Amino acid sequence: SSWTVPEPEFAFAISPDFRLVGVTIGNDMSARDIEGENPLYLPQAKIYNQCCALGPALRLIEPGQDLSSLTMRMTLFRGGQVLFQGETSLAQMKRTPQELVEWLRRENSFPYGVILLSGTGIVPPDEVALQDGDEVLIEVPGLGQLRNPVAKGG
Repeated sequence: SSWTVPEPEFAFAISPDFRLVGVTIGNDMSARDIEGENPLYLPQAKIYNQCCALGPALRLIEPGQDLSSLTMRMTLFRGGQVLFQGETSLAQMKRTPQELVEWLRRENSFPYGVILLSGTGIVPPDEVALQDGDEVLIEVPGLGQLRNPVAKGG
């Protein structure tokens, strides 16, 4: 792909009985050029080696805990300089984490639990495409930093 971008997301740990039990940081990469060719290519644009990173740690969630104050910032670096920076929060999401879980459980079962990514609220502009040597930094206060170096696959 010549137009790959990071998609910073909240990653929720869901128990087998569909309880929200934890939250961490997710980086769900997307190959926009493949995705844009045809909607049928979405799986190829989203699922490939090293396309998703999680971490650095899982923060446990108490039942009914309000997460709306969680904020996220992504910074893209090229040659040590800031290429792009954006911020979002859970409060800006259209659906709450619990609503996402309710949709997930309608037709699915996960006997060992599952990680549910929230969808991204930070989208780099069209002229941004990751290159070999770039670095993606995603930060959530209270959760830490997820730092991903970019390396060209082959």
